[in-house]
Amino acid sequence: MDLGLTGARVVVTGGASNIGRGIVHAFAAEGSRIVLADIDGDQAEKVAQEARALGAADVLTAVGDLTSEGEADRAIASAVDAWGGVDCLVNNAGWSTPGFIAKNTDRGNWQRTVEINFYTAIAATQAALTPMRAQGEGSIVFIASEAAFGQIRQGVYGATKAAVVALARTTAREHGRHGVRSNVVCPGLVVPDGPDAVGASSLWSVGKDNVFNDDQAAYLLKDTPLGRLTTAADVASSVLFLASPTAARQVTGQLFSVSGGYTMP
Repeated sequence: MDLGLTGARVVVTGGASNIGRGIVHAFAAEGSRIVLADIDGDQAEKVAQEARALGAADVLTAVGDLTSEGEADRAIASAVDAWGGVDCLVNNAGWSTPGFIAKNTDRGNWQRTVEINFYTAIAATQAALTPMRAQGEGSIVFIASEAAFGQIRQGVYGATKAAVVALARTTAREHGRHGVRSNVVCPGLVVPDGPDAVGASSLWSVGKDNVFNDDQAAYLLKDTPLGRLTTAADVASSVLFLASPTAARQVTGQLFSVSGGYTMP
């Protein structure tokens, strides 16, 4: 099926590592034009080269901290200046450190989690709405998490992702009349598929076992009907569907769990 994404103008935040990298790869294979926004310049350029090899029509990098004032606007402006607009924004930038709510008392940690997971989504969405409204169409895909529904050791992180869900649905209600669709993908646990999949700024850079070890993964899989972990490619496939102006023409305000059935919202 032709998803109508050849030449599409796409911005992916947090596009250099793990899920974001998988999303960039998927759009590249469709022949899209991509702005890869990430704080990690070296990893961003490596993934940009991978995307070109996969068939991307063009790839630009917007290297910067999206929690800083103006950085999200700069990333969106990269697409507008180069290609005249933005067809799809993927709000993927995210970060977490697992911890029980009673023990996670570091206010600085809370603040960083809120700023990376929620502030960047607000800022990038606001920046993208102007060109999308002007052109009368566009798709915004928010990457939330199964933690948005309440998961052990994910209290603060899950709260920020629940906020992302509300933001996405409000955007859908407010801007559907402008032709802008807004949807949410909630991935299950996505373990990077190898060392090339993450950069030094990734939450996984501390090592897989320090984020989610094999025993914890096995415990999670016991309650997963399909009995397998989610991959970055699984998430990317759902993002492509929601980005498609043909396949998802009438889809907005919806939440898709990509978790093997771990949750069924």
